[in-house]
Amino acid sequence: MLYLLISIFILGLILGSFYNVVGLRVPEKQSIVAPRSACPHCHHQLTSFELIPVFSYMFLGGKCRQCKARISPIYPLMELATGLLFVLAPLILGWTNELFVAWTLISLFIIIFVSDITYMIIPDKVLLFFTGIFLLERIVIPLQPWWDSLAGAAAGFLLLLFIAVISKGGMGGGDIKLFALIGFVMGIKLVFISFFISALYGAIFGIIGLMTGKVKRKNPIPFGPFIAAGTLTAYFYGDMILLKYLQFLAG
Repeated sequence: MLYLLISIFILGLILGSFYNVVGLRVPEKQSIVAPRSACPHCHHQLTSFELIPVFSYMFLGGKCRQCKARISPIYPLMELATGLLFVLAPLILGWTNELFVAWTLISLFIIIFVSDITYMIIPDKVLLFFTGIFLLERIVIPLQPWWDSLAGAAAGFLLLLFIAVISKGGMGGGDIKLFALIGFVMGIKLVFISFFISALYGAIFGIIGLMTGKVKRKNPIPFGPFIAAGTLTAYFYGDMILLKYLQFLAG
């Protein structure tokens, strides 16, 4: 079991490195295959040794080997996050078919986290690609009842559309489409829990940011990272959170 988890962790690190590339290049309409990754400052093309997930960043001290410019910590953080989440999924869900959905969801959110925090964009190409995968997965591994996916997609879309209308553009089109996809994957119950937790995370970040001066009033902040964190929390622990809440209401 330990060897299997270690293998999954290493696979997650490798995929996390690739997801960094996708999240950074797709919004810029660049190929995710070529050219090879390079330093954004001096354009030094990275060698295989410099592309080892997490290890290369640590060995190089977070700096380009050629020009010594600092490398963004987002690269190793996303690699590490992917590896840890890939391992966490079977520990929470067990070794079930739902694991494939979980790993796909994690993959989607790592890419969205990178693209939204860098460009404040959730690329349509990424959403479309993952929509096809989730559609196949939910045909093979459907929610119960089967219509829960359709109801969840409608609820997620309409909820975010309503907020976008009343906030006069405070919610982007990418967020709306993303929540429709989240609803399809998770169903109507968990999509509402996902939104509540995502909004809670965003509010906490905003309050702390204002208090510390790191966030300025009226400056937009990307909501994608909070959707990622909130949705994964709801996906893994939503039923338990709902049960605890209902028990609290019952006294």
